[in-house]
Amino acid sequence: MAGDEIYIVSSEYQFFDGEDSAIVGKQLDDLNRWLEENPKINAMKCSARNLLFLRGCKYDLEKTKKKLKSFYALKAIRKEWFWNRDPFSPDIQELLTIGVFLPLPEKDDKDRPIVVIRTAAHDPKKHSQNLVLKVSKMILDILLYMQPEVATVGIMAIFDMDGVTLGHGLQMTPMHIKKSVESWSCYPSKPKMLEFVNVPTHVNLVLNTFRFFMTSKMKSRMIVRKTTSQLNSNLPKELGGKGQSYSELALKWKRIVEQNADFFVEDEKYRSTS
Repeated sequence: MAGDEIYIVSSEYQFFDGEDSAIVGKQLDDLNRWLEENPKINAMKCSARNLLFLRGCKYDLEKTKKKLKSFYALKAIRKEWFWNRDPFSPDIQELLTIGVFLPLPEKDDKDRPIVVIRTAAHDPKKHSQNLVLKVSKMILDILLYMQPEVATVGIMAIFDMDGVTLGHGLQMTPMHIKKSVESWSCYPSKPKMLEFVNVPTHVNLVLNTFRFFMTSKMKSRMIVRKTTSQLNSNLPKELGGKGQSYSELALKWKRIVEQNADFFVEDEKYRSTS
């Protein structure tokens, strides 16, 4: 995607090759009807979003209902992540400019989207970890619409820990890590790989805390490297690849988030009421 290309979140959707449009369409109708019959979930009336959850649950309608309930409950409970998501507020602007959460245009060899999470890019004296997560989830929300296949193939997550300090580590309390890890299960897409790169020895305690709250399956997907990522050659320049730099990616995603300011205003209306 070119830096000046426009992307606006839309409720429109298309069926994937191999999906039975009649069967999946009926499941969507059933799901929409169920949401109308359960107004306390207060879900967005958006078949494109519901289809993401249906795909992420492998078209199991009952599992999809449970995940949707969890997602809208999370939005109500975690006000610090999901409320007041104005892309033009000064604090969000700062983190968008820095680039703390950067989906890449390139994919891995199994055609899975790659996201770089820059764990030490922000200033822990100025930016809370909750604010970092708020901005990260804003970008993730858009990515799910842009690349709906993430609901079926998952995301390859690279955590670049270059430059991490004691201040960054102190932000990652056990309770904060627990909330972050638990939030993954509420989304229609889960990480298929958690690769921590440029890891200094002094952050092992934080990584061990992450492991403590992970499921066995998620632990098996975790890789820790003292050096850079080994994923592919199209990674950002800062990770030794031939792709766009962090600053170029940050500018691109800042523009995309700003273009979708109306989406965030609308999206904030939808969260569980009980």
